[in-house]
Amino acid sequence: MKSLWNDAEANRLRKAAGDDPAEQDLAMRVYTSKLIGQEPDLVLHGGGNTSVKTRRCDESGVEHDVIHVKGSGWDLATIEGPGLPAMWLGPLLEARKTSTMSDEEMVAFLRREMLDQSGPNPSVEALLHAFLPAKFVDHTHSCAALAIANQPDAAERAHEIFGDELSIVPYVMPGFKLSHAADQIFAEQGEGTSGQFLVNHGLFSFGDDARTSYERILRYTTMCEEYLASKGAALLPEEVGTKALDPEAHNSVSALRLALKEWEFFADNLALDLRISDANDRFLALEGLAEITGRGTATPDHVIRIKPRPVIGEAVFGVAEWREAIKDFAAWYEAYFNRNAPFAEEPKTMLDPLPRVALIRGLGIVGIGRTTKEAGVAADLAEQTARIVLAAEGIGRFTPLNERDLFDMEYWSLEQAKLKA
Repeated sequence: MKSLWNDAEANRLRKAAGDDPAEQDLAMRVYTSKLIGQEPDLVLHGGGNTSVKTRRCDESGVEHDVIHVKGSGWDLATIEGPGLPAMWLGPLLEARKTSTMSDEEMVAFLRREMLDQSGPNPSVEALLHAFLPAKFVDHTHSCAALAIANQPDAAERAHEIFGDELSIVPYVMPGFKLSHAADQIFAEQGEGTSGQFLVNHGLFSFGDDARTSYERILRYTTMCEEYLASKGAALLPEEVGTKALDPEAHNSVSALRLALKEWEFFADNLALDLRISDANDRFLALEGLAEITGRGTATPDHVIRIKPRPVIGEAVFGVAEWREAIKDFAAWYEAYFNRNAPFAEEPKTMLDPLPRVALIRGLGIVGIGRTTKEAGVAADLAEQTARIVLAAEGIGRFTPLNERDLFDMEYWSLEQAKLKA
């Protein structure tokens, strides 16, 4: 990971923000958020979040501490000031004393404390950002970190890599519970640390200025990359130009389209995005591919865009074979829903049971969606997953979140809201 920080550009942005220190802080927050967002190996398609604590005046002119946190629906690669809504920090810190809070209560609470009620909902991890004492906080789902975070002994490996520089947080559902768990661990282990490693989730870094926090997240990601390389499982480079210009020039993809369009959900709107590359070929050739990819997604929030697993076929598949494969996938998905819905805290309605990713042995990876954008997002995430899985299997065993926790993420109202943003 190479730092893209540029002193001249940072100074230009700081000057353009004017004399208000809060606006200067926000300008630096936007700047390094974009630096993070433009690196797909750090975050992809709305993943990750960032924050900055500063001071602003209320309507009476009295100055108070506030925190700007990435808003739901915004992408770090293109974020601007409005995508980082501000909240009064004092009331958020008081939430440490609250033992429980439902998702709906948390969203309402965060909105009440927003300075501008027209802004987007703050990230579901806003309280985690608030509780960490540093001025700038960065959170990423980097590929290298996920290859390690999705190991059965992820915590032990993280200690081996980072020593006491990061505190280690076991998996907890994002939102109110994770905020409190991470805060408690920071209170116990946080002295002298400058970040957190979240099992099955990703990395946090923090610092007193934007550059420090940004370059720390790069450093921790590089440490993960070097660890993988030392084990002979270096992350394969991201390949450019893997997208097939005409996916349906391949008979199997044309057959996949016809089979999918037999379902009402895709009857009128269907887009496919085929990716062909050496890395994808290596992934598709893995022994036990169906079992490995059936374990879950590389990071929990991917599940809302690519379902818990892909459908798998062969380059020689025609319509009949794809029809059967999709029928089997739908039956599996319905059973998955029926296994897990009874344990949900409130009644759930099953989403469509159709795949968002097709793995075609002998050809490539296909993203599936009702729009070109949806198919592209699915293909991007699937290609990223392929590289993560290859590295994870290279050092041990790809062991993502268990099925019930993954179901909770897929059917979490706050995650579903991202699809509508």
